[in-house]
Amino acid sequence: MPRIDVVSLVGSAVPPQLRANGRMVCWLLLIDGQPVAGPFVSREAALACQAVWLLSSGIRREGDSLLA
Repeated sequence: MPRIDVVSLVGSAVPPQLRANGRMVCWLLLIDGQPVAGPFVSREAALACQAVWLLSSGIRREGDSLLA
């Protein structure tokens, strides 16, 4: 079962195009440690992308409800 995580990048780790626009933090979606989506300028956008990957792969996080 793949591991799907959201990670944050801060400071000089933020891609130059985002830093040029004044962003000093961004988020990426990783699957098994490899970046697959992003960078996102909001954590909410990254979490929404994670939810789509989780739903499409049939993986449920602990505590998630199918009825929520």
